[in-house]
Amino acid sequence: MKLKENIAVSESGFLFDSNSGESFSVNSSGKEILKLLSEDIEIAAIEKSLLEKYDIDSPTFNRYMDDFAHTLRRFNLIEFEEDE
Repeated sequence: MKLKENIAVSESGFLFDSNSGESFSVNSSGKEILKLLSEDIEIAAIEKSLLEKYDIDSPTFNRYMDDFAHTLRRFNLIEFEEDE
């Protein structure tokens, strides 16, 4: 999973879709996930990082990540690689 090339992300967590002109905002953990995705960090490494940083367990992370990915996909902000 990665952000589409036309999506800009600000330091404060605002996303801008240059194709549609729409903007979105994410919370601090969403911003952190987007930053790691933009660095081509794999989901497993993102999970490890957030489990160490926040007081959550793996099932909670996976539920959150699935919801987050679903929302990003619904707004056409991400694309999935063939093996995902």
